[in-house]
Amino acid sequence: MWLNSLGLKVLLAFVVGVALSIVLLLMTSALVVDWRSDILSGYETMERTKELARKLVFDHHGRPVGLRREVDEVSWVFDSLKQETAYRVLDADGQVVLTSAEPDLFLSSPEATLSRTRGRFDFERDGVLMHGATEPVEHDGQVWFFQFATSVRLLDIIQRGFAVPFMSTGITVFSLVLFFVFGACAYVTLTYTLKPLRRLSAGAAAISPRSLHARLQLHAVPTEIAPLVESFNRVLDRLEQGYRTQQAFLASAAHELKTPLALIRAQIELMEGGEDRRALLNDVQHMTRQVQQLLQLAETSERYNYHFTEVDVAEVAREAVAYLQRMADSGAVSLQAPGHSVSVPWLADRSALFTLLKNLLENAIQHAPPGTSVMVAVGANALAVRDQGPGVSEVDRARMFTRFWRSAARRDHGAGLGLAICQEIAQAHGWTLSVHPAEPGLLLQVRRGDAASML
Repeated sequence: MWLNSLGLKVLLAFVVGVALSIVLLLMTSALVVDWRSDILSGYETMERTKELARKLVFDHHGRPVGLRREVDEVSWVFDSLKQETAYRVLDADGQVVLTSAEPDLFLSSPEATLSRTRGRFDFERDGVLMHGATEPVEHDGQVWFFQFATSVRLLDIIQRGFAVPFMSTGITVFSLVLFFVFGACAYVTLTYTLKPLRRLSAGAAAISPRSLHARLQLHAVPTEIAPLVESFNRVLDRLEQGYRTQQAFLASAAHELKTPLALIRAQIELMEGGEDRRALLNDVQHMTRQVQQLLQLAETSERYNYHFTEVDVAEVAREAVAYLQRMADSGAVSLQAPGHSVSVPWLADRSALFTLLKNLLENAIQHAPPGTSVMVAVGANALAVRDQGPGVSEVDRARMFTRFWRSAARRDHGAGLGLAICQEIAQAHGWTLSVHPAEPGLLLQVRRGDAASML
């Protein structure tokens, strides 16, 4: 599931993007460093020539006499590196009127002497490749030609000795800042952005058949997710309407069947005795029980039918035992209820709790062999009903709370709704109803919260 995490995917996309950016930056830097063509070096020389040409200083006769002060402050470069870099100024006749190097570094280059148009040129001096450039300068109607040249080996040592280390350090610092600062920002942003989605997920998980009236809140939901939430709420509206209609139909049908069944029973009781009469009465009794349980199922499925108060569970258990004593006696089964000194208060609907205990006890009585007992145990956080019957297979235990499921070991012909009703009541109270093998027999347990098992 973590592979489908939206936040993880966005973070991974950010990390991959940062990594690719850093790799691309390193590759570009490496290409720039290793690009030794004349195009790059010549371009740099040409740009430097233009910059220096704009800083020429002329005397009152209009002749160039030097460079501006900010260039003079670094003029020691031309003095110390006379064999590596220099500049000079030519007049219209090609005569040198100003130079930074004696002897003239350009003398070995006829191209430089003849080049009196804007552009770059290359020449060799004592076997060292030099890049040069010419920039025309117009002053007081006269044209001068400023020339600048530098050796490739000087450019190379500046580039590899100074530019590359500083550039590498800058790339490293930039990469670390990009990764950690932007990574932290992305993490905080995603945490804040996905917080409403986590609330939506928790709200959706809390919706059940008992809380179909609940809807997901649109507060602080991202704009891109809001249409999905609205659609989900509309689906819940339709589901709630269908569920209410189904429950209303179930209750109405069961209620309408009660009167005809009562009339049929009255007519049968007026008949003369015989085997057919007893069979018809049994059938009517079975149908009446099914109708009654359908009504109970419809009622227990609606939470608003419950009235929660503090109830003594032990007292209700004793009432359920007394109510079913005649059924237990007919099957030669003894019932063991909590003693009168036991008092365990729970927050519950008393009528629903009685129905739950009655159904659990009735189910246990129907499966208990004659001469055995059914025990009801009540604790602070759990209650249990145990019989000593043949038990239920693991496959059947998974289906016990399914509506209309009946065990083959049951003595009567029940409707298969008793345990389903118990499940509805338990869920309405927030309890957990579970079944466990008891060796011998079966134990049905109701727990509150994380109560420990009573096994």
